[in-house]
Amino acid sequence: MLKKTKKKANINLRFNILTVLIYIIGIILIARLFNLQIVHGAEYKEQSNTRLTRESTLEAARGGILDRTGTSLVTSKMEFSLEIYKSKIDSNALNEAILNIVEVLEKYGCSYSDPFPIRIEPFQFTIADETLANWKKSNKLEENISAEEAFYKFKDKYDIQNNDIKQIRKIIAIRYLISQKGYSSTRSVTISEDIPREAVAEFSENSDKFAGINIVVQPVREYTSGNLASHVLGYASRIDPEEYEKRKATYSPNDIIGKTGIEYVFEEYLKGKNGIKQIDMAVDGSITAEYIAQEAIAGSDIVLTIDANLQKITEQALATNIQKIATGGFGKRYDAKAGACVVMNVNTGEVLAMASYPDYTPADFVGGISNENWAKYRDNQAKPLVNKAIQNSYSPGSTFKMVTAIAGLESGVINLNTRINDTGIYTRYRDYQPKCWYYTDYHRGHGYLNVSGAIEKSCNYFFYETSDRMGIDNLVRFAKYFGLGSKTGIELQSETSGALASKETWAKLHPNEPWGPGIVLQAAIGQSDNEFSPLQMARYISMLANGGKKIDVSIVKTIRNANGSETSREEINQFVNQKLGLGQDESENIQINSDYLKAVLEGMQSVTSDTGGTAYVRFKDFNISVGGKTGSAEAPNNQVHAWFVGFAPFENPEIAIVVMVENGGHGNYTAEVVRDIMTEYFGMNTQNVEEDMSAMPYTEIMR
Repeated sequence: MLKKTKKKANINLRFNILTVLIYIIGIILIARLFNLQIVHGAEYKEQSNTRLTRESTLEAARGGILDRTGTSLVTSKMEFSLEIYKSKIDSNALNEAILNIVEVLEKYGCSYSDPFPIRIEPFQFTIADETLANWKKSNKLEENISAEEAFYKFKDKYDIQNNDIKQIRKIIAIRYLISQKGYSSTRSVTISEDIPREAVAEFSENSDKFAGINIVVQPVREYTSGNLASHVLGYASRIDPEEYEKRKATYSPNDIIGKTGIEYVFEEYLKGKNGIKQIDMAVDGSITAEYIAQEAIAGSDIVLTIDANLQKITEQALATNIQKIATGGFGKRYDAKAGACVVMNVNTGEVLAMASYPDYTPADFVGGISNENWAKYRDNQAKPLVNKAIQNSYSPGSTFKMVTAIAGLESGVINLNTRINDTGIYTRYRDYQPKCWYYTDYHRGHGYLNVSGAIEKSCNYFFYETSDRMGIDNLVRFAKYFGLGSKTGIELQSETSGALASKETWAKLHPNEPWGPGIVLQAAIGQSDNEFSPLQMARYISMLANGGKKIDVSIVKTIRNANGSETSREEINQFVNQKLGLGQDESENIQINSDYLKAVLEGMQSVTSDTGGTAYVRFKDFNISVGGKTGSAEAPNNQVHAWFVGFAPFENPEIAIVVMVENGGHGNYTAEVVRDIMTEYFGMNTQNVEEDMSAMPYTEIMR
């Protein structure tokens, strides 16, 4: 009982102590409140009425795009913009501040926004008559008021006391701008962009003269190499309303966003994260303090696999070749206007250069493209905005014959000793008897050829017979293995799958036409429904050159983050596959017999090194041994697309090059592009190979 009494006494004591403490704290709080509201109330109220605090966005620098050597291709330069907020000053003080602002801008040659539609000396309206009436009405002006009368109406409206007409015009311009834009103490209006650092310094040092201004640092996209690799890099431009609605959580209405190419695919890495700057201003608009509340984090840099120097040579060689074909530089004019070229590392699948002609200027799209430039691109029949290396597909013609050769050898319908007699006309079927190109030109066949000779001579008859023996399914099986008719998975948008000639493709594209043996014959020489992109062809040639091994095609080497780390290859692949909707490679793994590959490659070497080879005239004096194949593929509207595919050095291949010119006439012509690129890649002096048409028969050159 005594213990319970003591315990109860202790509890009461603690309760009494707590009550006393609460009472004391209450007295202190009441005294503090009295001090704030009564003793110093007027003082603190005055301070709160003379101070404004607002947040300003610190724009994150957009990540750069670099070539494999670290050369900058795309970067963001930082530009200063001048904006103004509404401040608690009278009209006279605002007019004086505006005049001070304009004088500094003009001092440093800066342009500024001026939407006021009246010009002085002489007075005249600068808007069309059909919109002038509405403008007068919206500004509550008389219908017949003159430009001079309207000008002075605005002078009175803005209470401008100045009598210098030029200065009045400058003040009205900015007053009219901010009234149209609807600025406030929390919403700014941009007056001038891209102002120099000297002007920034003057504004900062004398902020009391420029009520309500704020200097904003904005990253502006800069394509440092002009048009170089434009289809790879893509472009970034201001976000459109639909995009903004989807991304408003992380974007503002004035942000730029990647639209095409690497700029689009890697937008999430390139963008960076904006920071926050806190600005304290007095009611007269002068800045009293600035500090960083949250640092901006720059976007990641995308490092490409391409080499800028090789890319430049590739683009120049392709453009020169197309122009030469179009002007009859090879003896006959063809209406060649467009083409593509891909240079690939045969062992890694890295794209070292990718050109599409004609190209475009990415800088045209920064800040929004003009109507004039857009019309120029839109109306160009050669479609300069299309990346023809990956977005278009074309019949490969004779460059497909190596697939037919491998398929025939692997399926056992021919072997390395098989010799087929080309009699000129393939007569197995009564209703379809195609001719070899040699018969068309010389009225005789090539005679007996083995597989290497058939590739060297590009003998249609040999491949007609081979495909007839093995059937379409074997041909399709090996074409799929070489990646033809399917996307490569390159890290660029809008890649085409192309089309692979097969029974399924035929039924889909020609539902009312029966399947027949002639379709197989045409498919074997790269015609029928076969259509592949130049990039797919580069992968196929690389696989021939590397011993038949599959490769993963890539144009992105790594991603370097702002903190110095690099993004893993696994993460990059996962991100790209998800963004572009790519699936896994489901093609069959096939072990190609090395002896069969050797025979096919020897045939390709003969194309460039033997006097009877279809590209001998282009490589006869070349210092590097090259394996190659010409192709002239029939296309709609009586056009003939010109192909050359090649690899080097022949003994130990490093690179594969594929070039295609739309309506280029003959594959032999395009071999010049490959020769020029190899000259750059292998560090040789420029070769002066004459177009010696007497070195071989004219019709031999054509194939």
